[in-house]
Amino acid sequence: MPGLPWPKAAHYYPTKDEAAAYLQQYAAHFQLPIVHNQRVVHVQLMPSSSYQVHTATGTCYQAQRVIVCTGPYSAPARPSFADDLPPTVQQLHSSGYHQPADLRGHGPVAVVGSGNSALQIAADVAETGRPVYVAFDEHTPAMPNNTAMWVFLTATGFMRVPGHTVLGRHLRNSPEPVVSQDLHRLQQFPHAHFIGRGQSATAAGELLGVHHTTPPLDAVVWATGFRPAFNWLQIPGSMNERGEPYHFRGLSPVKGLAFLGLPWLHNRRSALMGGAGPDARHVVKELLKST
Repeated sequence: MPGLPWPKAAHYYPTKDEAAAYLQQYAAHFQLPIVHNQRVVHVQLMPSSSYQVHTATGTCYQAQRVIVCTGPYSAPARPSFADDLPPTVQQLHSSGYHQPADLRGHGPVAVVGSGNSALQIAADVAETGRPVYVAFDEHTPAMPNNTAMWVFLTATGFMRVPGHTVLGRHLRNSPEPVVSQDLHRLQQFPHAHFIGRGQSATAAGELLGVHHTTPPLDAVVWATGFRPAFNWLQIPGSMNERGEPYHFRGLSPVKGLAFLGLPWLHNRRSALMGGAGPDARHVVKELLKST
């Protein structure tokens, strides 16, 4: 990130703990005035064109500019057919899953989703010997996740293709690839069964995929992503009908409001740690010009 070199070799692939330690070091290095335990519950634009930011503790901040960096999706999502399963089937969203012991019983488990979380959770459960039924879309692309791949993506300029270009729009509308190592690992378990994309569920506790149907299940893990949850940002004209922010390269049409950390805010790097610096530089520069 800008102003503080990565402490290891440029192409070293870090663990999650090393990445977290770097962020802590970054905050300490610049003595950033981070205020913890201040969950924002309400932001409103005042007649004076300033913003009031209210937190759950009752603290209220006032500012001329607000940059929202909460990420795109924070409310767990699950398909509507989840309601068709009987109460005897335990249902967990991936955000609430921590370990296989969280799942009741010893019988079949279904993991629903076509992302990395689904593959990793399914393998985690399969390691215990339980039969796992994976509702995974087989058309999802897979690619390696290692230093060589990231060097290739960076060197070819793939990560810097602007989202508003023809190529960028094509990439944005394409399925997000999963890590091929995770897919191959799960495929090695003889009791991990791929049933195709999940389509429906039954009152008998079965899950119907495109290709196969599960037996009655003990539990289901919904690794089906998240939906936008910007209901606390009560700024007229800032959101579309799907609850997603209006913006161009992070700048809202509402004066003094901006966003960072959204997928394809400008390019593929925008939702990654390495893309935060360039996006932030652009957003802050434009905000200071316009207010």
